[in-house]
Amino acid sequence: MKLVFEPITQEYKNEVMDIFNYYAENSFAAYPETKLPYDYFNMFLEIAKKYPVYVIKIEGSYKVIGFCLLRSYNPILSFKETAEISYFIDKDYVGQGIGKKALCILEKDAKNLGIRTILASISSQNAASIAFHQKNGFVECGRMIEIGKKFGKYFDIIWMQKNI
Repeated sequence: MKLVFEPITQEYKNEVMDIFNYYAENSFAAYPETKLPYDYFNMFLEIAKKYPVYVIKIEGSYKVIGFCLLRSYNPILSFKETAEISYFIDKDYVGQGIGKKALCILEKDAKNLGIRTILASISSQNAASIAFHQKNGFVECGRMIEIGKKFGKYFDIIWMQKNI
């Protein structure tokens, strides 16, 4: 399957939010517990201002099967070489190497932007994401114990880091 990574635009608002909201309502991959309104899409654009943000599609198809982005870890100039990464893949396409391809593209973009370190913020209840990041060169660099609660269950925030 050949993938196309297109810069994100308003035309993809509904598809992106539908993918995100699936994870919000059904897993610990997204931190909100309930569906967010479609206008929350603008928040993705705002937090990733000046960084790459893509929708992921199968070549020749209009269907959005995921999205990925880099964003500032901290706006203070001292942290300009550090970015945070996020990606969400449509549930029907998980496990097909799409996340790995998104990571590779964002790493290349990060290097071109002068970023040396990529961080990922992951729920301790998201074993698949932790394993994915470990498999792709990330190491745990911090943990905040039971600071989140979702579906009546407390969870840690695990910070993982990769130097590129």
